[in-house]
Amino acid sequence: MPDAAPLSPPVEIRLGWLDGAVAYHLRLAQAASFQAFAELAGETGLRPGRYAVLQLIHDNPGVGQTALSRAAGRDKTTLTPMLNDLERHGLITRTPHPTDRRGRMLRLTAAGEVARARLADCAERHDGRLDALLGAKDKAELIRMLRLITTALDRDPAQED
Repeated sequence: MPDAAPLSPPVEIRLGWLDGAVAYHLRLAQAASFQAFAELAGETGLRPGRYAVLQLIHDNPGVGQTALSRAAGRDKTTLTPMLNDLERHGLITRTPHPTDRRGRMLRLTAAGEVARARLADCAERHDGRLDALLGAKDKAELIRMLRLITTALDRDPAQED
């Protein structure tokens, strides 16, 4: 078997306008954070994107899908398949809402609580690493700025068709 060709050295990419674009850097930071969390969560056998949804349901038992969609920042096209998968794996239940015949109330099952707790441990370790990078003052300021962006640009994902 012939030796593989040597790897080319990395090419320096000019970012141009993107170098000063907030949205571009938000995306890079989100990707790096998600990858680091995924490495921690890999030991759970669960996909890390599920953690926020499981945690929100845990903190809000009986929450409806529309409210969950808004809190998780997911539209119906991404939330519904995720909920279907979580239900199929026995992590959540969906029961009819007593006053809204189209609504469903979400709750974690016992297995869902175990999965959430395992991912919460990963999230705490990951957040600790971010805390060490930022420090308390910068963390608070970053969260304030991210909330400002979210509030200013917010749209209701549940209203999208």
